[in-house]
Amino acid sequence: MRWYNEPPAWRGDGDAITATAGPRTDFWRKTHDGGVRDHGHFYYQAVSGDFTAAVKVIGHYTSLYDQAGLMVRRDAARWMKCGIEYVNGIQHASVVVTRDWSDWSIVPLANPPAIWLRVERRGGTLEVSYALDGTNFTLIRQAFLSAQPSLQVGVMLASPTGDGLTATFEGLCIVPL
Repeated sequence: MRWYNEPPAWRGDGDAITATAGPRTDFWRKTHDGGVRDHGHFYYQAVSGDFTAAVKVIGHYTSLYDQAGLMVRRDAARWMKCGIEYVNGIQHASVVVTRDWSDWSIVPLANPPAIWLRVERRGGTLEVSYALDGTNFTLIRQAFLSAQPSLQVGVMLASPTGDGLTATFEGLCIVPL
């Protein structure tokens, strides 16, 4: 695995990765304010074909839009990120699908201590689910991303308006379907 925009601090410890996002980092394209931001942190590997990616995320969210979770990426203009995003003092399960323009969907949560994420790819389609207990997953999004055979898959974090966010990713697992 390797970093796209390595964060200022990170460490691996067994099956856990803890990282601190740099200030004012984000992944976003054009929607709402017209800006293009591609300087969030993404720790990934190339994956070919259909797969399931899963991880447990624990974050210390304090600033508007602090975010941590999973990402699937073709290039700077085609990607999906999902996880927790901190909006108006509340953690939300969040999914952004970008095909040149970013869209955004959120579901408010009661500030859980952790969230489990699962992304399944079948052909060009991704299904995103989350769980608060690691077992009972709820589907929150299905979207077409890319039919390209190989994509980058891994964990991401960013702090668009803040001075940084620290998150721990436990048990990252990426397996072929």
